[in-house]
Amino acid sequence: MQSVLRRTLTSSSPLLRRQVPRAVSRPFGVRTLITKKYTADHECVVFDDSTSIGTISITNYAQSSLGDIVFVEIPEKGTKVSMKEHMGAVESVKAASDIYAPVSGTVVETNGELVTQPGLINRSAEDKGWICKIELSDPTELQKLMDEKDYLATLEEEA
Repeated sequence: MQSVLRRTLTSSSPLLRRQVPRAVSRPFGVRTLITKKYTADHECVVFDDSTSIGTISITNYAQSSLGDIVFVEIPEKGTKVSMKEHMGAVESVKAASDIYAPVSGTVVETNGELVTQPGLINRSAEDKGWICKIELSDPTELQKLMDEKDYLATLEEEA
């Protein structure tokens, strides 16, 4: 029986000579680093070092302070922004607030859902309620921003 199996497995039949797919793996030693940083003006950026893209949003604290958001002004794709420069606005039933770029770069994507569903920021400010994605021109600017621990400390000081 084993000799029959051996002959069948080594047969030149194209049906039996199929390639087994290999697992795709990342090059050894390469890893992606995702960093989340905050501004004193309550914007945050989630930076992916493998793409140099930062996803910009306002913080949960900011959306809760504003109340029900009814309008969001978002930058257009292709817009070049500079750190601390005005890039949009958020309006609520209580107040309006400018959005400042936490980093410099070019807007590569915007969250179009916010145009028709501005309340998405209230439901998921730092996740589904993101404002735009920016390709950073100078990733070292992230060092000027706060990590979560420092940001939370500033919130305690404000209270």
